Amino acid sequence: MTARPRLLAINNYFYRRGGAETVFLDQIALFEAAGWDVVPFAMRHPDNLPSPWSDYFVSEIEYGRRSGPLTKAAQAAKIIYSLEARRNIRALVRRAPPDVAHAHNVYHHISPAIFGALKAEGVPVVMTAHDLKIACPAYKMLSGGRVCERCRGGRVHNVLRHRCVKESVALSGLVLLETLVHRALGLYRRTLDRLIAPSLFYRDKLVAWGWDPARIAHVPNCIDAARFAPCAHEGDYFAYAGRLAPEKGLATLVRAAALSGRRVVIAGTGPEEASLRRLAQDLDADVRFAGHVSGPALHRLVGEAQALILPSEWYENAPVSVLEAYALGRPVIGADIGGIPELIRDGETGFRFPSGDARALAVTMTRVAALSGSARASLGGAGRAWVEQAFRPEAYRARIADLYAALRPSS
Repeated sequence: MTARPRLLAINNYFYRRGGAETVFLDQIALFEAAGWDVVPFAMRHPDNLPSPWSDYFVSEIEYGRRSGPLTKAAQAAKIIYSLEARRNIRALVRRAPPDVAHAHNVYHHISPAIFGALKAEGVPVVMTAHDLKIACPAYKMLSGGRVCERCRGGRVHNVLRHRCVKESVALSGLVLLETLVHRALGLYRRTLDRLIAPSLFYRDKLVAWGWDPARIAHVPNCIDAARFAPCAHEGDYFAYAGRLAPEKGLATLVRAAALSGRRVVIAGTGPEEASLRRLAQDLDADVRFAGHVSGPALHRLVGEAQALILPSEWYENAPVSVLEAYALGRPVIGADIGGIPELIRDGETGFRFPSGDARALAVTMTRVAALSGSARASLGGAGRAWVEQAFRPEAYRARIADLYAALRPSS
């Protein structure tokens, strides 16, 4: 055992790209603050944070770029099993032996090939399930834009049969092959000592799909509410902040805006932006697209909204954006799907509505808009009190550290 406990922190990206990266980087900061030596392992990328360990990172794979057939074939092989990642992580572990490894998102870039190498070196391995990839080949559990569980029970051929990955035969076939290889080699089930599920919904879903409940720990995400200050001014709009993708339910939100006559500000970019703009125009909905917003500007946008809306139409896990809205003193209106209901105390910190139901969402928006400003502030204040009590970073770190301690061999 090292003089200072050492954590090997693993994720595809080493910059704040999305929710998984936020959890990953915040966890690194938390354990460094507690005296741990944290060594990252990721993919090389121009936006990465600086790291003295970046020479061990794997080569960049960035999808969507034009490339020839040989490059595509090499990338496909890396998706399934990256020999480079296995080789590099073995060298890193021998240079800086960790007490425990904690992985976040690894598939399609690093690949789970690293897990066997870690086990061979005697390193306990923990992984946070940010999505449902380890259960379903199509990690969103969506097919044709709808929630789908046809692959449950090992019937993974359905991912190709129904073209679940971007409605593409080639991509769905590649993901099927990836799944078959990973399962045959036991790259997840035989190597992961513990899974962390940020939501009870994900814990129960993984168990339903065959994972041993004894290997799954429910550890909610955390937030430092002290970094967020509630705004004194409240605007006359509702807010959404996130990726503009089909599963996010934004078409439902635009329709609800038109039905309710309420103003909505949508912050973010993504593949659905053009179609959403057309829909808002066709419906004469009062929707403003703010584009990419981050940092203090995003805090102000959400902090001055009447409520944050999460209209998701997939098995959302445990969105940090809900905790951030509460920390900003704002209530949340969320779809009753996935792990979202666990984060909304209906009538106390916000309101739930049936996922995909634009009329129900419109009714809820009208209800919230009809409240007095002080009533909405009271809902948001209850949310802030909840995150200060139940989602503290120190509590998160303690739970994760206890889990690590249970896996580390005695010195």
